[in-house]
Amino acid sequence: MQLIASRQSLVKKYQKRDRHLDETFNNRWFQRFLVTLFLGGQVLLRVLQGKIDRRKIMEHLVTVGLDSLRSVLLIAFFAGMIFTVQSARELIRFGAVGAVGGAFAVAFCRELAPVLTGGVVAGQVGSAFAAEIGEMQVTEQIDALYMLRTNPVDYLVVPRVIACCVMLPILTIFSVAVGILGGLFVAVYFYELEPSVFLESVRTFLGPWDLVTVAIKSVIFGLIIALVGCGWGLTTAGGGKGVGQAATAAVVTSWVFIFVADFFLSLLMFHELGITRNS
Repeated sequence: MQLIASRQSLVKKYQKRDRHLDETFNNRWFQRFLVTLFLGGQVLLRVLQGKIDRRKIMEHLVTVGLDSLRSVLLIAFFAGMIFTVQSARELIRFGAVGAVGGAFAVAFCRELAPVLTGGVVAGQVGSAFAAEIGEMQVTEQIDALYMLRTNPVDYLVVPRVIACCVMLPILTIFSVAVGILGGLFVAVYFYELEPSVFLESVRTFLGPWDLVTVAIKSVIFGLIIALVGCGWGLTTAGGGKGVGQAATAAVVTSWVFIFVADFFLSLLMFHELGITRNS
């Protein structure tokens, strides 16, 4: 009986601890979300006031752009090939050879390229932002900035947000171009399509407005990645372990917000679905 009572007590203890951890996690996430929203307002205010450190912006432009370029282009090239393998086979089977490039352009360029690029930058840059600022937070370097009369938002957050918003559209355009090359490679060498047929189909289906929407999406994705990385970094606690958790959570949260934002942006920009309801 004592053994059974002991086991029951142990189970209740762990259940209570798990509930406490869940409540702490939920409260922590909500706190970080509010801090991120606050940072967004602070960044907007400082940009309007012209409080911009151009030297720090140039430094982060290199971090966001050049350091991520190789990964973005490599993933875009293989993603374009994979998508063409799946779509070309079915379209050719139904005799729609001329639509291979168009189907690729609509799906890959509108949706896949911005999301994949945002995901790569979130994993490489967003996690770095959270880790760097999180380490500064747990080692009290943020407090030192206040002692030096330097606002952490001006010094740490604003340059990172501007760099992400500037570089992500550029990376996405490169991603679109390289993805088209990957799709063209598969269409020509595996399905024996004429390059002119594939490229003409891409040109027909992909208009200037599509490139504008890609750029708009990328700016918003860059804003999300930078704000989440900085917000999660500034709310880091718990030493080195907390820094690692903040970096991981920043990447996951950025991915979630990117997909949510992409859904609503797609509804807003491409709302002509061509579907009629029967009354």
